[in-house]
Amino acid sequence: MGGRQFAPEAWLPFFERMENTALGTVVRESIWAFPIIEAVHLLGLGLLGGAVLLADLRLWGTGLTRQPIASVVRHAHPWLVAGVALMFLTGVPLFLSEAVKCYYNTSFWVKMISLPFALGFTFGVRRWLVAAAPERADWRTRLIAFVSLGLWFTVAAAGRWIGFSA
Repeated sequence: MGGRQFAPEAWLPFFERMENTALGTVVRESIWAFPIIEAVHLLGLGLLGGAVLLADLRLWGTGLTRQPIASVVRHAHPWLVAGVALMFLTGVPLFLSEAVKCYYNTSFWVKMISLPFALGFTFGVRRWLVAAAPERADWRTRLIAFVSLGLWFTVAAAGRWIGFSA
């Protein structure tokens, strides 16, 4: 398999083993498994994206402005968790079905590197800062929203680009 190498060569055997798992083989060889799993993955993206947008637009000072910031973020949280869980549960079999392709795909690595930062920021930094958030948006809440949206946009854009790059 050609392509520009982003990851260390020593990792390639691991990716080959992952692709040769029973689940990877079933998803790859089935006519319907990959597209169905991908569709559910995109539903998870919709849940995740909707929850992030809802919370971050409120942090920015637009949307649901009559609701306290902490309340909007708290109510969006279960949808965020559901989206992350659904994307993880579907992302693993999608990865296993084409792990070697992912190994050579820069977009995959951008997603995998930015994902822990987005998760850490959302479930750590943003959650902690929102607990002390003012009733109205200010420069701090706008900064939180900007960073959060930037991180999640990077994850989503890189994830979508995986399918369009060789």
